Amino acid sequence: MNLETIMQELEAIGKERTKKMYISNGAREPLFGVATGAMKPIAKKIKKNQSLAEELYATGNYDAMYFAGVIADPKAMTEVDFNRWIDGAYFYMLSDFVVAVTLSETDIAQEVSDKWIESGEDLKMSAGWSCYCWLLGNRPDSEFSESKIENLLTYVEDTIHKSPERTKYAMNQFIYTVGISFLPLHEKAVEIAKRVGPVEVSQGKKLQAIDRIQKEIDRKKLGFKRKYVRC
Repeated sequence: MNLETIMQELEAIGKERTKKMYISNGAREPLFGVATGAMKPIAKKIKKNQSLAEELYATGNYDAMYFAGVIADPKAMTEVDFNRWIDGAYFYMLSDFVVAVTLSETDIAQEVSDKWIESGEDLKMSAGWSCYCWLLGNRPDSEFSESKIENLLTYVEDTIHKSPERTKYAMNQFIYTVGISFLPLHEKAVEIAKRVGPVEVSQGKKLQAIDRIQKEIDRKKLGFKRKYVRC
């Protein structure tokens, strides 16, 4: 399959209702409105193909950019490639659920995420924190420096309330993920979640990590790890 045939297939399975939903969440034209689950049959035919993924991502079409993440070969990507992708990620579904997810399957994930977290740019920071969430929720605890994760938790506590919108969401998710998926700092994350309290975002919504942590504890999900990050 080449770029043209993939774009034709994506367009054919797009739905107007899905397109409107994506636009309401921040997507913009061009896009077809393809449900992520509907992409799986096409992905099975292609498997991993980095050159095609690059072509798809470069189109600027939201569905094509998302599908690029599905068929990307993360191990073939460099820091330069990821910086190019994050620069093209114009809203959180791309930064946090395409770029960060793809980055989380590499050996340079923490190194790149650390730079994005320090960037001062909302979607880069959001992607960096999100990547840590994908990592912590999938990889063994032994792969992480406990002191580093603890320092990141402290940083979140000190800065979350004055951070940009999407970074707040990702930082809140980080507290929750450490609390559930990184057992060495479970208690520390619970303490910080309580001290942080509700985090205000737009439209009067409030994020509450401690409630989500408690809900997962009640469901006996403490220590939960995903088998796969990408679908």
